[in-house]
Amino acid sequence: MEKIEIQPLDITKAFMTYLFPFSFRVGEHSKLMKQLEENHFHFFSLEKNELQDLYYGEGIKINHKELDQFFLPFIEDKLFPVSTKERGFLRFSKEIKEHFQFDVNNNKLNFEVNSVDIILCPFGVGIVTIRTEMDETQETLTNVLDFMSHFRVLQPKLEEENGGRTIQNNKIFHTTSELVLDYLCNPLKSFIIQNKKMEGYYGSLPFFEDERMLTSTFLIAAENQTITKDQLYRIGQLDGKDSEGQEFMSSTNQAYIERYIEKRVHDRWAPNTYTITSQHTQTTVSIKKQEQLMRQISQFMSTHYYNLLLHYYYKIMFFKLSFEHSDVDWVKDKIFVEELIELISKFDSGYYFNEVSYRTEGKEFTHILRETFNINYLFEEVKRTVDDLFRAQEKQTIKRQNMLLFMLTVYTVISGIYGMNLAIDDWKGKTDWSKVSHYSFFEWISLITALTGIALSGILLASTGGKMIWEKYRKWKRRRFQ
Repeated sequence: MEKIEIQPLDITKAFMTYLFPFSFRVGEHSKLMKQLEENHFHFFSLEKNELQDLYYGEGIKINHKELDQFFLPFIEDKLFPVSTKERGFLRFSKEIKEHFQFDVNNNKLNFEVNSVDIILCPFGVGIVTIRTEMDETQETLTNVLDFMSHFRVLQPKLEEENGGRTIQNNKIFHTTSELVLDYLCNPLKSFIIQNKKMEGYYGSLPFFEDERMLTSTFLIAAENQTITKDQLYRIGQLDGKDSEGQEFMSSTNQAYIERYIEKRVHDRWAPNTYTITSQHTQTTVSIKKQEQLMRQISQFMSTHYYNLLLHYYYKIMFFKLSFEHSDVDWVKDKIFVEELIELISKFDSGYYFNEVSYRTEGKEFTHILRETFNINYLFEEVKRTVDDLFRAQEKQTIKRQNMLLFMLTVYTVISGIYGMNLAIDDWKGKTDWSKVSHYSFFEWISLITALTGIALSGILLASTGGKMIWEKYRKWKRRRFQ
């Protein structure tokens, strides 16, 4: 078996963006937006041209017109609503421009947080975006990857995840969760739903796979270097240093690495520029000068960012729908089943699309993202969920209808025997209940049938009215507190 060695690569600039999802109460949507605005988060709109160079770093400017034209019209309306009253992805951004130092594995990496986005997506899902930039004039790929792999961990659980901390002057944040939720996005913290059965922040999304953020990175390497397959693999896996502080690669099998790269690397601009997409990151690495890459960096901050964001949202929603389906109590949650069917139908028809861009590059990245995030399989699984829910609902409805039909048939047969007349002479005028004990067998049948019929009608009316009121309350409560 042929092995592959780790090749060094010097990085002169790194723009690192981190995304992580959370869950919030839909009923507190307006209150949350107000709280964000009071804490200097501003609603993002393509109509505000002054925002084109505000959030992305020194000298970086995105083109709102290009962003507007990149996506198909029915996607564009959802991604870039013109006001907070519109439905879609409501983005609130805040310029930070603060410097920090991340200390891990005897390495100190200086970085700057340029800005933070809090995006309120449909159906109670939100995504926080943290834009960072490496302050070093030059750093090794190993140290950059080690920083990325540790910083993206919100709450360390494993031994190899421990040890990282963020420092700003005299403030020390022992976890990334402290930095993000207690400092950068503090107004958001009280609105995040906490699952009582799970510890920590990610109880907000108990169906998500781990407590790590997704990274999106643009790396600029020093000139006169060669981007090799082992470097691309390490970037995709975020293989920085092991627990002993030594650089490592999680595979040295060249055949495996080549298969891995073939599925995940976009090499349209090779050999100078490559983009690799994995479950952990979407990273572009180039050996061109930064002055030659300004357009590519702008696209990384705009069109590619939103393309990644949209497909990441698809992945989260599919997990959410599958989780809620598995958590259904078929006996107690009939109303919830109906709401889940409605939720899936609204998401499928209003927000999920196979094609999101007509640009060739957009189509290529969309294909890679769908493959990497396993979107097609997750979509088929949700479709099966809808079919299962419909069949289950249909069986429950038929069962209830059959029971009601049986009861009505019994009363109809008995009434028919009496010629549709269950009246007894004693019932005319003032009823003398003392004569009931002297009724004949058939008069007893008439009495029991009449009384139970009246009682059943009252129960059905009360039950139907009560269910209508309860359904409205449940729907209100779910929208308010989900």
